[in-house]
Amino acid sequence: MRLRKGLAPLIATLVLAGASGTAYGSTSGSRGPDGGIRSITPITTVYTYGQKVSAVAIEYDAAVNPGTLDTGTFSVTDTIYNFRFNPIEDLPKLADRTITHTYTNSVAGTRTDHRSSPGRYVIVELDPADTGGSTVIVSKCPTFLCTVKVNPELPTRVVQRKDVHAQPGRGSGKGPVLARATPRESRPVTEKPVNQVVDEFTYGSFLSGGMVVPYHYHLPKNYQPGRRYPLMVVLPGHGMGWDGDNLGVQLAADIPATAWLQPEWTGSSEDVIVLAPQHQRVGGAAEADLLVKLLDQFVGQFSVDTRRVYATTVSYGSQLLWEAFAKRPDLFAGGLVTGGFPVNAAQATAIATAEVPVWITHGEHDHLLNVSGARNSTAMLRQAYEARGKSPEQAADVVRYTEYADAAFALPDYHASFGPTYEDASILRWLLAQTKPAGAGG
Repeated sequence: MRLRKGLAPLIATLVLAGASGTAYGSTSGSRGPDGGIRSITPITTVYTYGQKVSAVAIEYDAAVNPGTLDTGTFSVTDTIYNFRFNPIEDLPKLADRTITHTYTNSVAGTRTDHRSSPGRYVIVELDPADTGGSTVIVSKCPTFLCTVKVNPELPTRVVQRKDVHAQPGRGSGKGPVLARATPRESRPVTEKPVNQVVDEFTYGSFLSGGMVVPYHYHLPKNYQPGRRYPLMVVLPGHGMGWDGDNLGVQLAADIPATAWLQPEWTGSSEDVIVLAPQHQRVGGAAEADLLVKLLDQFVGQFSVDTRRVYATTVSYGSQLLWEAFAKRPDLFAGGLVTGGFPVNAAQATAIATAEVPVWITHGEHDHLLNVSGARNSTAMLRQAYEARGKSPEQAADVVRYTEYADAAFALPDYHASFGPTYEDASILRWLLAQTKPAGAGG
């Protein structure tokens, strides 16, 4: 979230960025007698602190000879803008990306082995440690707090610095030239992005009492209605709430939604259903009521293990979790609250009564929500458990707390405690290990 600095510069910059971009689907304008580039497709990945352009796929008229490619064949520039730190005026400012691998493929997609496969696409992979390449931008600022969205026209640009050759006809030599080097011509992307993992989610919407809850969900690849799967409900921060123009940003703005689908994050190969709703930013009580109704419908529609329904939050989403856990503790087997708002006494009593385990994490120097709220929430929940007969050690086991020093954050946004939390797979495994007692949860 960023404070609004005035709408005039914002609007002017967005107009500038839109005017300087190239709409997806247009040609690069560089094809000549030797064919040239047919298309440029950006490929994105969601990293800890959000989605970035992680590669580009450059298409030619024929299969490319990979033996003539190296990391100097192309250069790629991208925006330096990051919605957490930069003013929107920085969106058109570009910087060089670091190229890590260059190889061929038959589709506009990356390969985990980074090795060439016969095809007319050249895949140029980019270093995720680069500052540039973020895809999420400010969307609207209806109050002093803004929402964010995925940029509909990415400013990524590509330069072909060396000749690109086709496969040689008899298997030797460089082969005919497919496209001459054009080191002074910077080309925009021409195709819609390939969004790794994010594109696998399905959109849905839930309507109740005149209010709509947009959501995205992901079923396991080999989903079988006869099996029962754990359900992870991901509740995003305030800036990822629905504003009429930012569908799906809760998947891209940070890692929590996509992490549960990737063993490299969870440390588990277990299949999980992920449900990621977008709240309306109208308050925890009303939104929690909608969330519970959505969950009742979703659990009835899909093959969910009702003893293993979890919720995980970023910032504002904690208000929905506390309220939903107190309202319908029978629904939930456990929760993970990162950088969140404090629980209140009534909610703590209800959660302890139902014995719903929770892990709270917070940054020591969180600049938006003071760490005292997380400390007080932990103490209040543990006291509620002790009041029901648990020992202090038992209460500390069911209500866990981790506080992060500044050094734990890969980026200096100390409100974003989901960062070090999700980089610790033991916390994610702990949540997946929670199960309601037999006979509970429906």
